[in-house]
Amino acid sequence: MMRSGSIFAGIDVGASRTKAAILDARKHFIGRAVRKSGTDFSGTAQTCLRSALDMAGASAEDIRRAISTGYGRKNVDFAEKTRTEISCHGKGCFYYFPMATTIIDIGGQDNKIIKLDETGRRSSFKMNRKCAAGTGAFLEEMSTRLDIPLEDMNGLALQSTEVVELGSYCTVFSGTEVLEKIRQGKKVPDIVKGLFLSVIKRVMEMDLLTEKVVMTGGVVAHNPVLVTMVEEILGREVLVPEFPQFTGALGAALSAMDESP
Repeated sequence: MMRSGSIFAGIDVGASRTKAAILDARKHFIGRAVRKSGTDFSGTAQTCLRSALDMAGASAEDIRRAISTGYGRKNVDFAEKTRTEISCHGKGCFYYFPMATTIIDIGGQDNKIIKLDETGRRSSFKMNRKCAAGTGAFLEEMSTRLDIPLEDMNGLALQSTEVVELGSYCTVFSGTEVLEKIRQGKKVPDIVKGLFLSVIKRVMEMDLLTEKVVMTGGVVAHNPVLVTMVEEILGREVLVPEFPQFTGALGAALSAMDESP
């Protein structure tokens, strides 16, 4: 049985997915849940929290403090405070890798590059322009064009023997280019790997990367081939948290703990 006020909650309401994270008093990550954000951010946040609490074997009465982050953070009525996704992603990654790093976060609607120093303080960050290219939305659109389930794309990319590079980063133009590659007889696995390469190029053009690179986000969680491809480009290991989709929610829970009276 949990002691009342003994756990901390973080809710990351993204444009695509909502994530909840629960920490106990010893900073153990004991509960998590993810749902499609949908159109009712408040209701989804509540549902996510209940699922994460069930996993942790806890109840809402056990929460000492809750903080929300992400696109819909102001829609979480049970959170005492809100924090930006930049600060929460940084804090969540530093929990796993307490060192100077460059964080590449690939989300459903945006990409972020966050640089932390050796103390975990943010030294810089950049976010992509308001464009779907290089995000999960880009891959979703391309999976529709190819008539391939989104969850099958990682496996197809692993089957590629010769990547088909795409010249356009624009989602609309890329769709036309993909159709042209199909007409030319290019193999679907090679096209899919080319789509992943397009995402990587778009992200890596945002900023220079430091020696230690961490990759996070739902797109990374479901498509680990992205990590392998970045490692091949950089020629060194890329770090990935145990639950890459939850770093924002985890960072919010850590903030709740740090700021708790």
